[in-house]
Amino acid sequence: MGKYYNQLNSEVKEYFKILSPNYPEWLEEYIDTKEMQRIGKISMSCGTDYSNCFHIRYWYSNLDHSVGVALIIWHFTHDKKQTLAGLFHDIATPVFKHCIDYMNGDGEHQESTEERTVDMIRNSEDIMRLLKRDNITLEEISDYKIYPIADNDSPRLSADRFEYTFSSGLTFHRVWELEDIKEIYQNICIVKNEDELEELAFKDKKTARKYIRIISKLWPEWVSDKDRTVMQFLADMCKSLKNIQQLSIDDLYTLSEQEVIQKFEKCSDDYLRKAWKSFCECNKVFQSKTNKKDKYCINVKSKVRYINPLVIQNRKVVRVYDCSKQAKKHIDNYLKIPKGGYYTYFDFDFKPYE
Repeated sequence: MGKYYNQLNSEVKEYFKILSPNYPEWLEEYIDTKEMQRIGKISMSCGTDYSNCFHIRYWYSNLDHSVGVALIIWHFTHDKKQTLAGLFHDIATPVFKHCIDYMNGDGEHQESTEERTVDMIRNSEDIMRLLKRDNITLEEISDYKIYPIADNDSPRLSADRFEYTFSSGLTFHRVWELEDIKEIYQNICIVKNEDELEELAFKDKKTARKYIRIISKLWPEWVSDKDRTVMQFLADMCKSLKNIQQLSIDDLYTLSEQEVIQKFEKCSDDYLRKAWKSFCECNKVFQSKTNKKDKYCINVKSKVRYINPLVIQNRKVVRVYDCSKQAKKHIDNYLKIPKGGYYTYFDFDFKPYE
């Protein structure tokens, strides 16, 4: 095993062994490139690691997520091109991940930061050298959306969604243990969906129902008041530093999260420094029907994230929503939850610089 794998904590190592019992060591050279190592300094939790409103179990980076996606794809396809497309899908992720989508006014869709992927791969001498050696073109690995096992339209099951539900359920909001993940994962196969595209599916309804029952505990956490408020605050801090020319857009794609946090802490602007200190001390988010003018008060919506996977039943392939009353109830209950449209606030005043 290479340097990257060896430095992982024991639980993540065991988790990766579940995703791919035969670890593809050929991936290590790609993982070790400067561009991939950069996203190892970006958390999968979209900045919530830095808030006392959350209690993240342990650090899980965007690189870890990307490797996890690649391992899922490799396990089911043994196709190097699809696997690399999965590995590179977040190579252009900015610091604090989807917080920057919030900064761009794209909290509901969270797609505003994706356009740099091709350029980041193309401009990497190391990655392009490895691709040339392996006889793989840029076009074959720069857009994982061309491979439906890697990514597909929500709420279908893809390697990307599968991985972040697994890892979030281990680190962000503990909803399962490794034995649960192993049971669920070993029940997966590839089928053709209603559009005749390949998709990951469950072999039986019982396991699919268990998966939905467990991950439905995660879904509300991703759209909670505290999640949206923390992400918008980080977005507003980045925007404010950018507007006083102490942080550039390029910095968001080249610096680590710790380097940006140091800019918050050492900012020459007293107002922004104090706002960051207040944020770090805050451990509660409040809700209001009206705008609290003397508080950091926002009104933003969040992206709806859930999964309605396929299940093989009586030799037919159906969505779990259509064959399980229990799964349907979990999904419907989540879809009814308000995901914004009202005010949330921290108990301190902060108005971002426009």
